[in-house]
Amino acid sequence: MQMGLDFNLVEDLVAGVDEVGRGPLCGAVVTAAVILDPKRPILGLNDSKKLTEARREKLFDEICEKALSFCIARAEVEEIDQLNILHATMLAMQRAVEGLHITPKLALIDGNRCPKLDVPAAPVVKGDSQVPAIAAASILAKVTRDREMAEFEKVYPGYGIGGHKGYPTPVHLEALARLGPTPIHRRSFAPVRAAFEARSLHAEGFPGI
Repeated sequence: MQMGLDFNLVEDLVAGVDEVGRGPLCGAVVTAAVILDPKRPILGLNDSKKLTEARREKLFDEICEKALSFCIARAEVEEIDQLNILHATMLAMQRAVEGLHITPKLALIDGNRCPKLDVPAAPVVKGDSQVPAIAAASILAKVTRDREMAEFEKVYPGYGIGGHKGYPTPVHLEALARLGPTPIHRRSFAPVRAAFEARSLHAEGFPGI
């Protein structure tokens, strides 16, 4: 039975930081920073990928209610294409930490590198399954981004965005080739770039395209 993370690991004014959306072909990369309250434990916290959608939604509301401070931030598609996905993710994490209304004593970052911050920071590999504050951040980021993808499904029907959340699944790749890229697709990602080039060739009337 999954008991969640150990809340004894929650330290005073330590922010957990995580991101969602580095791999998808479309949409923003979304980050969150969370400072949990040691006096108000949240049962069932875990890496967002290991939770059901219903459980994430419930925990999202509880985290927002009980956290001492939280901030959800992002880097947009244009920034991803301009900076590359790694630097855009670091920028979004920086924005999340800077958006906290309480300055943390330490920021623990999921992964193997840290953004440039004005507070002490340390990376934690697989932190979302070890550090409660990072797990909380992963939930806020994933629920936020999943909700956005559900809305984009309505704006750009036919791509299946609400289901695959922008990841390069066979369904998504087929729709991308058939329908072409949308304004929310990341042009710096190879499958999207290829689809743009194919559409350009078609528009120019190259034979056989």
